[in-house]
Amino acid sequence: MNLSFRFFRTHCVFLSFLFALSFNVFAANKSEPQQADDPVEIAYAAMERVAVPGPATIPLGEKASIQLPKGYVYFPPKESSVFMTELGNYVDDANFYGLIFHMDIAGFISIDYDNSGYIKDDDAKEWDADELLESLREGTKEGNKDRVKKGIPAIEVIGWVEKPSYDATTHRLIWSAASKDIGSNVPMKEQGVNYNTYLLGREGYFELNLITDRGNVDAAKPLTKTLLNAVSFNEGQRYSDYNAKTDKLAEYGLAALIGGIAAKKIGLLAMIGLTLLKFWKIAAIAVVAFGAGLKHLVFRKKSDD
Repeated sequence: MNLSFRFFRTHCVFLSFLFALSFNVFAANKSEPQQADDPVEIAYAAMERVAVPGPATIPLGEKASIQLPKGYVYFPPKESSVFMTELGNYVDDANFYGLIFHMDIAGFISIDYDNSGYIKDDDAKEWDADELLESLREGTKEGNKDRVKKGIPAIEVIGWVEKPSYDATTHRLIWSAASKDIGSNVPMKEQGVNYNTYLLGREGYFELNLITDRGNVDAAKPLTKTLLNAVSFNEGQRYSDYNAKTDKLAEYGLAALIGGIAAKKIGLLAMIGLTLLKFWKIAAIAVVAFGAGLKHLVFRKKSDD
């Protein structure tokens, strides 16, 4: 199926789904979502049935866990993977750990793990933001070759939304850049944004990627950072547990998480985020309904428990 048509179809069905959800929320005699025939609706309904509202402890495989704060809702990887696929996004099932929503985040946060090995962070001491931005741009140009082959528009990196910062004590990395389709004239507030946060460990790293747009990212930053701080590696998997004699050393340093490696992901995820955001903005009634739907989900889950 042509990808442009797929996204057009997805836009339409997702808008229809949000309005359908508003009906479900306000129909007091309906305790379960209505039957859905569209794959996106079916996928979301499956996610809703297994959703975990905070506060809760969420295991991230055998590597780590996240102390999900109140107000966040976690959707497990199996169901989230289907939802992401139906939205046109590729998901690596082996390293994908689910999605997290929050009523005050216009977008969502994906959780991924990369078993790259232990990443040395020495280069963080000598970072130059301009050089890192150029590296990201060059990596994005290279990634455009694959995007074009798959029928996905080529993109360009506009600039930093938040310059890279690394905390050597907690081994957390944060950076964010804005992007747009090459040749497009979208307003600045509608430029796609991946707000990337990382936690380094003994054998790799977790990435919590907020997918939103430039007009909403500032409001979502504190909530995303709160979530990053809620992730912790298990005993024996922490960065400080690294054993140089036995453990695998990554083939690249910390700067690569801002350059070439990150550039491979930035475009498609930004597109997916804008797919959702577009209709959260247009359908005001559906926006309210979606927030109410999450509240309904949280209260219903607590009641079931």
